Amino acid sequence: MTTIGYIRVSSNKQTLEHQRFEITNFATKEGLKIDSWIEEKISSRKSLDKRKLGELLNNLQENDILITCEISRLGRSLLEVMKILETCLNKNCQVWTIKENYRLGNDIQSKVLAFAFGLAAEIERNLISQRTKSSLANIRATGKKLGRPFNAETKKLKLAKNQRQIQSLLKKGVSKSKIAKIFGVQRATLRKFIYRVSVRA
Repeated sequence: MTTIGYIRVSSNKQTLEHQRFEITNFATKEGLKIDSWIEEKISSRKSLDKRKLGELLNNLQENDILITCEISRLGRSLLEVMKILETCLNKNCQVWTIKENYRLGNDIQSKVLAFAFGLAAEIERNLISQRTKSSLANIRATGKKLGRPFNAETKKLKLAKNQRQIQSLLKKGVSKSKIAKIFGVQRATLRKFIYRVSVRA
């Protein structure tokens, strides 16, 4: 059995030492000795495979104990935290948190709590989906077009600011290939631009 202290801060402005102090004191009170530390200064927005925590989860052994100051140190969203807890429970490892006083392991109480987390995660996922659909519907209702904006700011569609010149060249019979070369874009890009302008007109 290995006891691991996990510490994460999202920026260099935050200190790792405070979390290390809390975990050390907690472990001493529980009669445990921290065998190894995982420390990282990284945002929880980063995917698990880019974090030390991801490697830790892969290397966990049965009966290991993972201690962290609070459950939010593990992940940014409830869905991600659930994924991490599921990995630990499937490996018969325990996850202890100081702030929430969780003792998640392979016992009925932990399974009930994990079920509650899972249910909350499913509700969160559904709420996010509903909010996204509602937001998109509201945007469409205002008449705005979704997707990449079609204007001169768009790198690929720099043709927008030269729309009149392009139309003039087309009227003069200049080929699309030549016009594309003049403006330094692919012929397909020009063709899409002409099509979208004609649709908007």
